[in-house]
Amino acid sequence: MRELTTPLGDEVLDLRAGDRITLSGIVYTARDEAHRRMLERGIPFDPRGAAVYHCGPLVRDGRVLAAGPTTSARMNAFTAFLLDRGVRALIGKGGMGGEVVEHLRGRGVYLAFTGGCAVLAASRMALEGVYWEDLGMAEAIWILRLDRLPLVVGIDARGTDLFASVMERARGCARL
Repeated sequence: MRELTTPLGDEVLDLRAGDRITLSGIVYTARDEAHRRMLERGIPFDPRGAAVYHCGPLVRDGRVLAAGPTTSARMNAFTAFLLDRGVRALIGKGGMGGEVVEHLRGRGVYLAFTGGCAVLAASRMALEGVYWEDLGMAEAIWILRLDRLPLVVGIDARGTDLFASVMERARGCARL
């Protein structure tokens, strides 16, 4: 298992779909409304080497209580501009569309965290701050410090998509 720390660099280009890693350092949450606002107003953090977690955490009294991933495919149309500005990793669940696979090629990776494990994820996080809290708890951009969050490389920088491979194999089994 490889241990990575943000800000991320070219080391992500060596990862392969299916690799298990841990990620430490600062990540930024973003869901639909945060992506829309970043498109309109700009990205409020330095995106170079950043990791964006598709997540709407439960935060109370300065602590992250739960922080499970949301369905990443909802952000397909909003992803290219983040990668163009230097974001190196997207984190979520369920995979992303073929256009995102192409946008990641040679630039970054998609990392998967298991859905339903929000409390486990929160146990590896500390709250560092927030942007755009007016969007509400789930849609604000939360700044989180990770301590070795376990993840799987779902889409690598070579264009290998673990989710698409599993779907293809499942279709093959269904035809038998």
